[in-house]
Amino acid sequence: MPEHTPSADPVATTSARRRILVVDDQPLNIRVLHMVLARDYQVLMATSGAQALQVCAAQRPDLVLMDVMMQGMDGYEACRQLKAQPATQGIPVVFVTAHDDPAERERGLAAGAQGFISKPVDPQQVLAALRRLLG
Repeated sequence: MPEHTPSADPVATTSARRRILVVDDQPLNIRVLHMVLARDYQVLMATSGAQALQVCAAQRPDLVLMDVMMQGMDGYEACRQLKAQPATQGIPVVFVTAHDDPAERERGLAAGAQGFISKPVDPQQVLAALRRLLG
């Protein structure tokens, strides 16, 4: 009789992975980042700054990838609010943006962001940034 080797429990594997919250008001941008991240991370999604605050409070992601320009609450304000709450202030925020303006980047750092990823996203740049920030 062949020896049986138990396979890895997919639920345990999924729950042990780091959680990344992707925030963008454009579903296509969320899908692109989901395709880049899904193999290595558990991907949470939000389509607004307000929804991002709710997800962060409830699920405590390990890192947030957030668009800057969104309807309603923009990424800067969402980041400021995350950093103002003791329960979420330690969650790293990386802005995903098409802005190359140094003043906009300074504004993001002042809001509490740990970095920036340029749009359109380069999958290798995204994964390298996450490895750097998450260890």
